[in-house]
Amino acid sequence: MSGVDISMVRTMMEKIHGQMASVIIGKDREIDLILASVLAGGHVLLEDVPGTGKTTLAKALAHSVDGAFARIQFTPDLLPSDVTGTSIYRQDEGVFRFVKGPVFCHVLLADEINRATPRTQSALLECMEEHQVTEGGVTYPLEAPFLVIATENPVETQGTFPLPEAQLDRFLIQLSLGYPSEGETVRMLRRFQTGDVLGKVQAVAASRELVEAADFVKECHIGDELLQYIARLCEALRDPEKVRLGPSPRAALALMRMSQAWAVMQGRDYVIPDDVKLLAGPVLAHRILMRGMAGKKQKDEFLQEVLRTLQVPTEERA
Repeated sequence: MSGVDISMVRTMMEKIHGQMASVIIGKDREIDLILASVLAGGHVLLEDVPGTGKTTLAKALAHSVDGAFARIQFTPDLLPSDVTGTSIYRQDEGVFRFVKGPVFCHVLLADEINRATPRTQSALLECMEEHQVTEGGVTYPLEAPFLVIATENPVETQGTFPLPEAQLDRFLIQLSLGYPSEGETVRMLRRFQTGDVLGKVQAVAASRELVEAADFVKECHIGDELLQYIARLCEALRDPEKVRLGPSPRAALALMRMSQAWAVMQGRDYVIPDDVKLLAGPVLAHRILMRGMAGKKQKDEFLQEVLRTLQVPTEERA
């Protein structure tokens, strides 16, 4: 994919979207957000009840880009080495050899991540942030692209370990697929009636092409006024009277990267204020910890209130 341009990136992402949409019905916006996360080099946290298609979505993405897929079922007895790998003594050679764990893939589904202990959850931190695994003083890089799609069930809390804020901050976006409508359910049933639809998903892009597209996205123009808008937005969301923990500098960087990726997917080589406003919820909401007993509804209302009151730049493209 030499000589990458916007039309090539947009066409590629539309093809991947089409393959994923063939098995995930009625979730076009969610698919686009996940694809933008791939271009932005981030990870996705899906908070949803079982059976809404999270595993199928992750597999469809991996199949679409001809990437290696791995799934880890997180449980309380899961060890860090079960995620990253471990060194095993080879008696015939008289040395220790590192055996790579399932994290060495392109798309990793961390299923019910909040069921593992904090020790095991923390094994993913270096993988997600630095794209590498360190074992016995030796660093093993993860092949790009590397995407973690983690799931957690918001209903069941027994036997779970809530993700600490430091780990939540590693996820670029948080989404919820939700239940399909009646019509979407009927379409899904018809599509799966004749067999395994996932097996029909075709590779329409190579993982190498995604890496090149991600590098291209970083060149998308975002003006100084929009950078200031992102900074003011994050600052406003740190209101000490309402918020215990607000968006970090990493969150501001994540919002910028997602805005660039979203703009390119729309066929633009520049970011507009509507991109930032659209992505503020998925990127920032899970990084905010409200005071008192405020729940998700109050957090979302606070975020929308800040977006309404904050002055939006009117900068035209330079």
